Amino acid sequence: MLGRRKTRGRPDLVGKVAIVTGGGSGIGAALTRALVAEGAHVTCADIDLSAAQQVASLLHGGPGTVRAVRLDVTDGAAVQRVVDDIVTESGCLDLLFNNAGITWGGPTEMLSPDQWNAIIDVNIRGVVHGVAAAYPVMIEQRSGHIVNTASMAGLVAAGLITSYVMTKHAVVGLSLALRTEAAGRGVNVMAVCPSAVETPILDKGSVGGFVGRSYYLASQGSSTAYDADRLAQDTLAAIGRNQPLLVVPRRSRITWRVQRLAPALTNRLAAQFIDRQRGQLRPEG
Repeated sequence: MLGRRKTRGRPDLVGKVAIVTGGGSGIGAALTRALVAEGAHVTCADIDLSAAQQVASLLHGGPGTVRAVRLDVTDGAAVQRVVDDIVTESGCLDLLFNNAGITWGGPTEMLSPDQWNAIIDVNIRGVVHGVAAAYPVMIEQRSGHIVNTASMAGLVAAGLITSYVMTKHAVVGLSLALRTEAAGRGVNVMAVCPSAVETPILDKGSVGGFVGRSYYLASQGSSTAYDADRLAQDTLAAIGRNQPLLVVPRRSRITWRVQRLAPALTNRLAAQFIDRQRGQLRPEG
């Protein structure tokens, strides 16, 4: 069964039942494409139903199947209904990808309470709602894999994206803790921690003249973002290896290791980076 697979190859996803939240764009759309290509039955869930439907419309006729549903992950009852409906129809749930997320970038003092609450609701409570709905099902069937989309921001902290860093650290902590608890129940858990990925989120969530794309690329010392479809393939391979964390690309793994070995150094370098980035904020108005 998928939940117990520990080989180093790709998992056999033919006929597996999966949910992808935030599936209408970016990483979620790439995961949906990859899963359908492997023969899985995918529910592509997004708060923007038309975006989810657009993704699904391009995948009909593939090895797997896909359907689009509207889902606001901040609504725990709605998440529970989607999971219940799928389990009632299919008899199981093999994979849950808690992928929906938002970001805010800019000076922390400029974030409003509503913006803080919004990012907590989507990035933390959205994952909690998915776990609360799917994990009991997977315990009962003694198989399954929960994959939570975090970020390098969940491993290495830097300012001007402080609220995002907070939420992604929470997702990593939840994933690693739950993994130790779930291991004896036949369920696997992984957090996906990429650096900047080529998705719409790079150009969203700006306050105080923050330019997300240039910030994220500068922070990783690259002129290009990681390809979302490549990340999806990496993720499926990591599921097959039952990894606790997926950290990509290679330079990000190096950064993470340096941070663990020399936290004071990386904090000092991050502070210097933020000082430079603060000077590049674009005046608004």
